[in-house]
Amino acid sequence: MNKLGQITLVLISLLFSGYQTIVEHERFFTVDFLIFTVIAWLVGWQYDRARFFGKKARASEESYKQLIDSLPKSVIIHQDNKVIYVNKEAVTLIGAKDKEEVIGTSIFNYLFPEYTERLNERMKQVKKETYPLNNIEYKFIRLDGSVFVFEGSSMYITFEGKEAVLSIGKDVTERKEQTEQLLQKSEKLALLGQMSAGIAHEIRNPLTSIKGFIQLFKTEQHQKEYYDIVLSELDRINDIVGEFLVLAKPTAAVFAEKDIKELIKDVVTLINTQSILNNVQIFVEFECDLPRISCEENQLKQVLLNLLKNAIEAMPSGGNIDVKVKVKEEGKISIQIIDQGIGIPKERIPTLGEPFYTTKEKGTGLGLMTCYKIIESHNGELTIDSEVNEGTIIEIILPTITQRVFSLA
Repeated sequence: MNKLGQITLVLISLLFSGYQTIVEHERFFTVDFLIFTVIAWLVGWQYDRARFFGKKARASEESYKQLIDSLPKSVIIHQDNKVIYVNKEAVTLIGAKDKEEVIGTSIFNYLFPEYTERLNERMKQVKKETYPLNNIEYKFIRLDGSVFVFEGSSMYITFEGKEAVLSIGKDVTERKEQTEQLLQKSEKLALLGQMSAGIAHEIRNPLTSIKGFIQLFKTEQHQKEYYDIVLSELDRINDIVGEFLVLAKPTAAVFAEKDIKELIKDVVTLINTQSILNNVQIFVEFECDLPRISCEENQLKQVLLNLLKNAIEAMPSGGNIDVKVKVKEEGKISIQIIDQGIGIPKERIPTLGEPFYTTKEKGTGLGLMTCYKIIESHNGELTIDSEVNEGTIIEIILPTITQRVFSLA
């Protein structure tokens, strides 16, 4: 430890006593001289000690910053919601040129408005905990306007002598998209598995008819209309198998202009056998001159199949399902699926669509969650209204072809 302060103050004490001895002819070694020298020595020692620890703290702080900068994850240190330090990864994540462009700005500049309450609650928790909080997701906006999902943890620290919050995390946008894609695929496979029995039954019926008519052909007692029946039954099989393969085929999400009437008819054809086996009839009602929509055909079919399957399962004693399609308002189309099922309690409706929350005994809740995600990606809305023991109305609202369809997710 440098003793410059001690030496300087003791020398000042000696010089002052020397001055008094020469000018005022006082004794050099006096009680006052000893007291002042001891005080000078102690003050100098404290001064040197403070300088030593201050220098050590600055060196430690510099090492701390270097450590933060070397981390592969983004680190943001903020105080009263203002950024006071960021590492290189965070600068890149935000899309800034350098640290100075970010330091001093509010973290709310980069946060989606709907996540404001979540962040405020998070900051309250941070002040109460001594350990880092568990990871949580936020949606952020880069400086260029692009959107990403940030997954991070926060903890309370002391930085540059002041209390602050350190948040560390990473961009999980790609991982989240992959998870959602896998979720959709798994739900589609589950749906296809459940429908396989019905499809097999549906194909077996026309095959039985064809077999019977072929036996009639052998007896040469056939008539011309028999040929028409056989051909129509073969066409029926072809339509069912073709529709089944279109749904099952893995394809990239490509939006295209589609006729909603044809799309719904295809879905009803595919699920009709399952409804008949459950003593359920499906009635479809289309408004005249319906506008076309821009959609990903397979995804939208998956939504409709899921919702119709849920409606069938909600009517264990059978009943009717009404599918009504009409223009909701300018630029929007409405698809209503109305059943006469057991209904859903009002308090449970807000939680529908959450993973692993379901009203079914053996359900996972992932089917409805997938439906919400797909409709959201089509820039649409999915709402549920239900009365216990009366039935459920599910409404899908989609933009028509006149509106641009896009997704921020």
